[in-house]
Parts: sequence; C-alpha cells; structure tokens
Amino acid sequence: MTSIDTIAAIASAPGAAGVGVLRVSGPAVPAIAGELLGRDPQPRHAHFTAFRERDGELIDRGLLLYFPAPASYTGEHVLELQGHGSPVLLDTLLRRVCAMGARLARPGEFTERAFLNGKLDLAQAEAVADLIAARSQAGARAALRSMEGVFSRKVDALQQALIALRVHIEAAIDFPEEEIDFLADPAIMRQLDALRAQLAELLREAQRGVRLNDGLRVAIIGRPNAGKSSLLNALAGSDRAIVTDIAGTTRDVLREQLSLDGIALELADTAGLRETDDPVEREGVRRAQGELARADVALLVTDAQHAQHDLALLADLPPSVERLVLINKIDLEQAGARYETRDDAIWVWASAKTGVGLDALRDHLKQLAGAGSGEGAFSARRRHVLALEQVAVHLHNAHATLVTTRAGELAAEELRQAQHALGEITGSYTSDDLLGAIFSSFCIGK
Repeated sequence: MTSIDTIAAIASAPGAAGVGVLRVSGPAVPAIAGELLGRDPQPRHAHFTAFRERDGELIDRGLLLYFPAPASYTGEHVLELQGHGSPVLLDTLLRRVCAMGARLARPGEFTERAFLNGKLDLAQAEAVADLIAARSQAGARAALRSMEGVFSRKVDALQQALIALRVHIEAAIDFPEEEIDFLADPAIMRQLDALRAQLAELLREAQRGVRLNDGLRVAIIGRPNAGKSSLLNALAGSDRAIVTDIAGTTRDVLREQLSLDGIALELADTAGLRETDDPVEREGVRRAQGELARADVALLVTDAQHAQHDLALLADLPPSVERLVLINKIDLEQAGARYETRDDAIWVWASAKTGVGLDALRDHLKQLAGAGSGEGAFSARRRHVLALEQVAVHLHNAHATLVTTRAGELAAEELRQAQHALGEITGSYTSDDLLGAIFSSFCIGK
C-alpha cells in the first residue's frame, strides 16, 4: 500500500495527564519533523525540543521521535511527539501538525495501515484492540500472544495442510483417463481426517480465546425459588438481587460483572422458568430464554429433590453451551459438598446461603473461562470462531462427498471454500466492509 496522505491523532487517553502523545504517519512526516525540530531528525532517537507555531510562538516542550519507513508500526514514516498531557496543548499541537500537511486520522487507521502494509495480519491487528480493551490479566496475556502471532501461525499451519490436500485431490481430477482411481487412495482420507482433527483442536482453543477476551457469559437458570438470586449475591459478594420466599421475585435479567483471579465473568440472573399467566413474569421468562441463547455457560440451579426433572431445561441447548448443574440447599439436606461429571455436565453440590461448596463452582467457572489453558493460550473473536465453524462444515461436506460419490470436483470446491473461510481470519481473503467494521471499533490514534 502506498498512502498519498499523512494522518495524525492524539494517541494518549482523553483528559489531563503527566504526558500526552501525538502520532503522525505518512509521506509528509520527514518534512513535519524537520520543521518542528529545526533540522533533520535522527531516526529512532529521542530529541528534546520546543514545539512552536509557524510564527515562533511556543506551544510546548517535549520529545520528538522519528521512525523512517518501513521500520515503523505502520510501515510508513512515523513521527511521535510527547509533551505535557494537557488536552489544550495537545489539541493545539495537533492543529499545528495538520496545518503542515496532515489530516485527522480515523479510528483504527494507524493499525489499518499496518495491516495493509503487511506489518500485521488481520488477527494480529484485532489483537491490538483486544489488548487495549482487556478486562483481566489473563485476557491481556492472551491478547499479547495473539498479537505476537500465536493464533495466526496455527491458522497458517491449517491453511498449508488444507492446500496440500487440495493439491492431492485436484491432481487426481486432472488425470481422469488413468485407470487408477486416485480418489480412492487411503492417503487422501488420512489427510482429511488429520485436517479435521487439527481444525477441531484449533476451534476449541479459539473458543477459549473468545472467553478470555470477552469474559465468560454465564446464564443462571432454574425454576422459581431454586436459589438463583442467592447464588448471584454469593458470587458477587454483595446483595445485588432481591431474595424472598415469594416465587417469581426476579422478573428481569440482572447482570453482574466480576473477576475471579483475573478471569472476567458476566453473570446473568434470570427469571424462574415456568408456565405463568402473569404477563410481566411471562416477559421475564422470555428474556431468560434469550439470555440462555447467547450464553457460554448454562448454570442450572436446582436441588436434590427436583434435579432430574429440571434437567429438561438443558435439553435443547446447542453443543457449544457448557452445562453446569448446581445442587443447591445442601444445608437443608444435611449433605456434603462435592462435584462430579455426569451426563456431559459438571455437577456441584453446594449451598448459596452458607457458601459451602462454592469454591468448587468458582474453580469450574474459571476453567471454563480459559484459566489454566497454558502458556499457548491466545485471544480470539467470535468472528474467528464462526469462520472456523464454517471451515468445519466444508470439510465435513468434502468428507461426505468422497465417501459417498467420490466426486472429486465437488470435494475440491468444498476445500476451496474452506480455504477462503480460513483466509478471512488473517485477512488473506477479506472485503472492504469487513475491514471497515473491524477498524472502526478501534480508538483514535491506534
């Protein structure tokens, strides 16, 4: 990419601070730097200088750093000005730079230029925004690893394996006159099976990455008076929800953000799920079901007496939603705290009232959110997961085609579409609309 304009923006946070930063990128940077400094700047050297208006009036004193292309963040000539963090001074300095040939940058335009100039791929560029917006230490570490290319390298390895398989299949298509059925070669199915297994592992890692990045969304569900609001209060450490003996106290969705050892969670206390003639409670039930549809985890609160019956509330959930069953009120049953895995769900026996057994619940929530994922954990976005799921569909279709009809052209087309979906993650295949949607969510100056 060759830019014909120069962009500038205040890169430090709004408001007064000890230091403020202004960033400039583009072909006019050497001229702007020379005019502000009074001489040609030395690359990658901090110059202490006076920033002045065209008529010589002093604006501020600070540091000037010049990074010539292509060894810069954007791949263009970049100038960074550091002065006092006064919004008035920074705005004056920004107007001065714009008067010398720059224009105001759009949100995310610096990182967009870094992507377009090949300094970052799209997944790495998104990780920059994720690092800035990280809500937990674990999320920040995961975003940093993604920014350093951990996720991108895994996608690239999958891409290379997919290309190798396409070459094998398309070579078989190119020689239809041969008596040997190359598509029946067991090596093709072995390659495809290995590719699907590799994809399944990457998809699991990406799902954990989304949770580390966005936080784990937990919908607390159950019948009325099961103890959902008591559980929310116990986990939040405050009386956020009203707790009474009257069934149907909770009518709307009550959300609480909390951090468990650096892991971000969003708890949603929902209305008790039951048939009701009360129009307000019925609306609460509808909202509870909507919350359940967007959750990462369905936390069913029940008790020993109603557990088997209440499991029906988890029956229609998609496979991507994790299931936790809390057998509450063990203080009334004189039962001990414990946990086990049963029916593809984690079961925890605890008391929201006394707190007994809730440590095990917290540990399981942290694990589901990605804690303990290892040093290779990376951040991801929901669009990445959707793209990987689309790849899985195409690979499944290719497998079914080879098994049933052995139609090489159809299988090759499925693999081509799978490769296209993978390319959307790193930006090797993308659209202007997608780029606009991604970079418009960045802060100005980054």
